[in-house]
Amino acid sequence: MRGILPKSFGLIFMLTLASSLAYPADTPAPTSAPSSDRAIVVGFVGGFVHRDDLRHSEVQLAEKLRGDYGDRAHIAIFQNHHLRDAHAAILKWLDGDRDGSLSDSERRDARIIIYGHSWGASAALALARDLQKDHIPVLLTIQVDSISKPGQDDHLIPANVARAVNFYQTGGALHGERTIIAADPAHTEILGDFRFNYARQPAACSSYPWFARHFMKGHTSIECDPKVWSRVEALISQYLFPGESEVPTAISKNFQNN
Repeated sequence: MRGILPKSFGLIFMLTLASSLAYPADTPAPTSAPSSDRAIVVGFVGGFVHRDDLRHSEVQLAEKLRGDYGDRAHIAIFQNHHLRDAHAAILKWLDGDRDGSLSDSERRDARIIIYGHSWGASAALALARDLQKDHIPVLLTIQVDSISKPGQDDHLIPANVARAVNFYQTGGALHGERTIIAADPAHTEILGDFRFNYARQPAACSSYPWFARHFMKGHTSIECDPKVWSRVEALISQYLFPGESEVPTAISKNFQNN
């Protein structure tokens, strides 16, 4: 697997398990929203983190988006091994007439953004591929220090995704996918691969478990870096409700952190 030395399943299991610590592993209920609304944002946490662990930026972002959008959008955060639950939730939300199947217009009008960190970023692309089989478009995928899970590909963006962006760092033994490519460049725009460097961990990392902070410094730093997640939020705002965001269209060109 690309970009990580070593990148064995056993190492990732031991390291990421330390960041999860006893939180209930339940499945998120769909956020209430009008059946005519097709705006959906799905996030995935990394490793063995639980979806309600508010120490993690992926979870914090979902909470903030719920507050910002209210009933205008379905917002949910899932554990990365709950792909089936995430897929089923999206199909349910898109089924506006509740007839048990999706019409061409229900598929066509979908406005879906998927994001994730680590294994969660790999899950984001796996979910996009499941939606491709259903002929459902995805507005944007956002990968943060993506680590491919066994049997998944976090490098090749499926053709049903309109835009994709990748944030990564290269410090330590555990670091993310450096380059993403479009399976069909005519249908997918790669907004960029943006590298972040960390001489010191952001202050926000102080709430993370000791093991994660000391043995996964870079991987943890990018996850808890407010600069990264403010940019993720800006991209979601820009593409979920186009024309309403004050974020400039060229925002992605300014993402590199030197």
